[in-house]
Amino acid sequence: MSTPPLPAPLRDVLLSSPLLANLPPPEIDSALASGKLVVKQDGAFYFMEADPATHVYVLLDGKIKLAQLSPDGQQVILGYISPGREFGIIAALQEAAYPVSAQAVGECRAFAWHKEAINHLMLRSPVLALNAMHILARQLQEFQRRIQELSTQRVERRIARTVLRLAQQSGRKTPQGVLIDLPITRQDLAEMTGATLFTVSRTLKQWERQGLVRSRRTQIIILHTHGLVRIAEDLP
Repeated sequence: MSTPPLPAPLRDVLLSSPLLANLPPPEIDSALASGKLVVKQDGAFYFMEADPATHVYVLLDGKIKLAQLSPDGQQVILGYISPGREFGIIAALQEAAYPVSAQAVGECRAFAWHKEAINHLMLRSPVLALNAMHILARQLQEFQRRIQELSTQRVERRIARTVLRLAQQSGRKTPQGVLIDLPITRQDLAEMTGATLFTVSRTLKQWERQGLVRSRRTQIIILHTHGLVRIAEDLP
């Protein structure tokens, strides 16, 4: 059975993915024919940590939360995936397991390739294989950077960097400031920064008094980006 064609807006997002960058038209056609659209509702998982890695995904619509469990069973949020980004790329390797869980934030649509299909495509396309290697290297560098932040930076700086990273990934300009277009709670920020809920709450309240942010239960608006940058970069 042939795969139904993607709606044009979703197809455009897929073709903008680094995974498919610089592929000639025949190889793009093969890639589109080899995958399928996978829709998940809010809170559902595309995969769980330690599950056998069976599919590679490109997110087309919505947001994906990536998380791990610490040795003591606490959830650690590693970040969020926006449309056009890949997740589960580890499935391109043989006999791998997913190192993180991928959970839908709101309704999500992603294009998925089974590992056998993506490996077949990579064998026929050196460009696709090289793209996958670059993505794996980039993700490894991102995780290494996060580990360095957690182990070496003071907590206020970690929180500022995380808020700015979220704004870069999902920020939307509004008359009030830059709205992080994700339902981010203070507990989420604590799990992303290795801080306590008390510390995150105290820091956000301090920033509100300084006019840097405005925060609600699941919402953060950045009012003064340069002020947060000074904290994130440890500038005077």
